[in-house]
Amino acid sequence: MKILSVAIPCYNSEAYMEKCIESILPGGKEVEILIVDDGSSDRTAEIADAYAAKYPEIVRAIHQPNGGHGAAVNTGLRHATGMYFKVVDSDDWLDPDSYERVRKRLRTLIQLKNLPDMFIANYVYEKEGARHKTVMRQTGFPKERMFSWKDIKHIFKGHYILMHSVIYRTEMLRECGLELPEHTFYVDNIYVYKPLPYVKKMYYMDVDLYRYYIGREDQSVNEKTMIQRIDQQIRVNQIMVHDVNLLAVPDRKCRRYMFNYLEIVTTVTVAMLLLSGTEENLEKREELWQYIEQTDRGLYHMLRHSVISSIMNLPGKGGQHIGRASYRIAQKVVGFN
Repeated sequence: MKILSVAIPCYNSEAYMEKCIESILPGGKEVEILIVDDGSSDRTAEIADAYAAKYPEIVRAIHQPNGGHGAAVNTGLRHATGMYFKVVDSDDWLDPDSYERVRKRLRTLIQLKNLPDMFIANYVYEKEGARHKTVMRQTGFPKERMFSWKDIKHIFKGHYILMHSVIYRTEMLRECGLELPEHTFYVDNIYVYKPLPYVKKMYYMDVDLYRYYIGREDQSVNEKTMIQRIDQQIRVNQIMVHDVNLLAVPDRKCRRYMFNYLEIVTTVTVAMLLLSGTEENLEKREELWQYIEQTDRGLYHMLRHSVISSIMNLPGKGGQHIGRASYRIAQKVVGFN
C-alpha cells in the first residue's frame, strides 16, 4: 500500500527537477512519485521517463499538454493511489530527516486507523543569498497529537497554511470536489483553502519538512512577476470568494481561520496593485472590492473594515504610500518574495 502520493508539477524543469525527485526517492515503495510533465519543451519529459524506467515501482511519468500548475496538480490527484497526497514543486525539495519522520508517523497513524484529514509540517524559505533561513511554523496548533478546530486555542492574524505545509488525505480532496483552474498561477491558495471546511481531524509535526526555494527571476512569487500576472492573482482571489460561502461554514474556528486566510490573500492582491503604481491597477483594486461586495455583502464588510485592509486601502496618494510601506515592513519581517 502506498501511504503517500507526491505530485511534482514540472514545466521546463530540467535544471532543477532531479534534486526534487532525489529528495523524495528515499520513501521507497511506500511512496508514489507522480512526475507531471506539463507540456515542457526542454528535457523535462526525458528526465521524467528515465526516472520512471529506473524506479518503476515508485515513479510514474505523466505527460500532458500545457495547462499550468493547477492542471498538473489536478492530474496528479486523479492518478494518485496513496492514502495521502502532497504537492512538491519541481524547484523545491524535502529535508531527508524530517521526511523520514513524517513517513514513519503517517505509517503509524494508518496502522492505528486514526486518519487525519490534514497532516501539517513546517516549511523553510530557501531564499537565494539569504544568510538566515526563515522557518514557518504553525503557531497555536497542538503538536504531535490529533486535534480538531476546537482544540486550537489561539488563531493568530497573519497565520495561514501554505501548500508547502500540508499533506491532505487523498479521498477527502476528492470528496470536496477540488478542481484547480488551468493556465492560472497562485492556485496553491485555492488548493489549501477550499478543502478546509471538510477538515475535521488534523495532526501537526513540528519538523522542517519542505524547503521552499525563492530566488529565480522567472519564479511566480517574484514580486515583478506577480505584478505582471496580477490578473491571475485577482482571479484566484475571486474564486476563493465565490467557491466557498465562508459565513456558512459551520465550525466557528474553521470559519475564523479561513477568514484570516482570505484576508491575507486579498491584502497581497491589493499590495501588488498598489506596488505597480499604475492608474489601471488602482482601478482594478476598486473592481475587486466591488466584486466581493456583489458576491457576499457580509464578507465584504468584514474584509473591507478589518485592520489590515484599512491600512492597505487608505485614500489618496498618502494612503497609497502608507499601504506600500506597510507591505514592505511585513515583507522584511516574514522574509517572503
